[in-house]
Amino acid sequence: LARTLLELGLQPGDRVGIFMNKGLEMGVALYGILAAGGAFVPLDPLMPVERLGFIIRDCEIRHLIAGTNQVSALNELAETGSADSALHVVGVEARVLPDFATHTWQSVAMRSASRPVVQTVDQDLAYIMYTSGSTGEPKGMMHTHHGSLSYARWGANHVRLGPDDRVASHAPLHFDLSIFDFFSTSQAGGTVVLVPEPVTKFPASWTQYMEDEAVSVVFTVPYTLTEMLTRGVLDQRDLSALRWILFGGEPAPPAHLRAVMTALPHVRFTNVYGPAEAPSCTCFDLQGPPLGDAPIPIGTVSQNSAELIVNEEDDPVGVDDAGELLIRSSTLMKGYWNRPELNEAAFLERPGVGRLRSLFYRTGDLVRRDGEGLMHFIGRKDRMIKTRGHRVELNEVEAALLSHAEVRAAAAYAVPDGHGSRKIRASAVLSAGSSVDGSALLRHCSKKLPRYAMPEIVEIRAELPRTTSGKVDHNQLSKDAAAAWSEHS
Repeated sequence: LARTLLELGLQPGDRVGIFMNKGLEMGVALYGILAAGGAFVPLDPLMPVERLGFIIRDCEIRHLIAGTNQVSALNELAETGSADSALHVVGVEARVLPDFATHTWQSVAMRSASRPVVQTVDQDLAYIMYTSGSTGEPKGMMHTHHGSLSYARWGANHVRLGPDDRVASHAPLHFDLSIFDFFSTSQAGGTVVLVPEPVTKFPASWTQYMEDEAVSVVFTVPYTLTEMLTRGVLDQRDLSALRWILFGGEPAPPAHLRAVMTALPHVRFTNVYGPAEAPSCTCFDLQGPPLGDAPIPIGTVSQNSAELIVNEEDDPVGVDDAGELLIRSSTLMKGYWNRPELNEAAFLERPGVGRLRSLFYRTGDLVRRDGEGLMHFIGRKDRMIKTRGHRVELNEVEAALLSHAEVRAAAAYAVPDGHGSRKIRASAVLSAGSSVDGSALLRHCSKKLPRYAMPEIVEIRAELPRTTSGKVDHNQLSKDAAAAWSEHS
């Protein structure tokens, strides 16, 4: 594949999209792109075509590794003119994708399998991962080989991975947990067990798969653990091969975590914290099931990381005082792709050793450090939320609603889902005389938002509640929705 990409004009640092469901070809795509000196860009195989087209244009992707399940989306992309017809697509046949230059795996296999000589240094791009953006458009996080390998080596060392380990690739490729799955495992010479996407949707199938494949290590989100507990029939499974579970992406409900740890007493558990911009920069190894209902600490900074907790004036705060967490880490991204204004706002420069300056990333997360040096997550400074491990900017949801011609005002907000995570709801005010309903607005949003960012419902209102300063009162909307949900329950 590396030689194919080079023959098709790939230049050092060019971005190559990976647009496919999980399968053996995904591993070929990852290593083939890197061996050719390119940077891979994971694309959600179920993302709306409009979002797909934006990322391809924004990241200037000229080569794409695709699966047959994505042919329909690519044909729609061609019909809308959202991608250059010069795009090279590897993995599909010309007869099903006539508007792009296609290259089958059979044609790839005919090329030399010897590794090409490509000069790459550790500060070159390894991958760009897109996430929800507050402006309504996704933003790409640039990660270098140095940062990616630092993340991979941290995971392999912390969990003491070895050649006998079988690590579940449970997270999708466009979720940063997948870097641990693929690359920490390869650092240790272990086995990556690809979990079929349908299996991840059904907890009983997932736990059966863990038993059948003798999975030893899992990195997932708290929601998955809750589902394993409530619907995974753990009492009917032999998970004796499982030795370590890492979880992160959002706070874990202590009561559910306690029950899971009690059901799996032989397994070690680690709470891993880190935005996708600086993955796994802190962690906390639990010594046993949590005794009370206090939130699980996010722990201390990982190896090769440093932190600052600052107030609104960027001055360090004291013990037990809340402040924004700033991170300096070997896993830190290089910056946002093609977003100079975001980069300027995202980093704080501080005096370093000698005359050097240190750049800290502003996480936007509010934390406090206790007397024992452990950090505790409190909340967010902005309107970004976590839902089942995914980051969602509520402003992006609102932007999708406001792009409808008959929506005059819109608000998105989060409510508890009853399983320790949150779900999204939205309210909209329509233009006078409009007959649009909530279902039509959901269909409109489905063309712009990934599935995990979709509101559960869109409520039509005559007006939105406002604060005394005239701003939309999102807190009141959340309270109203939570009250209605409680009353319904």
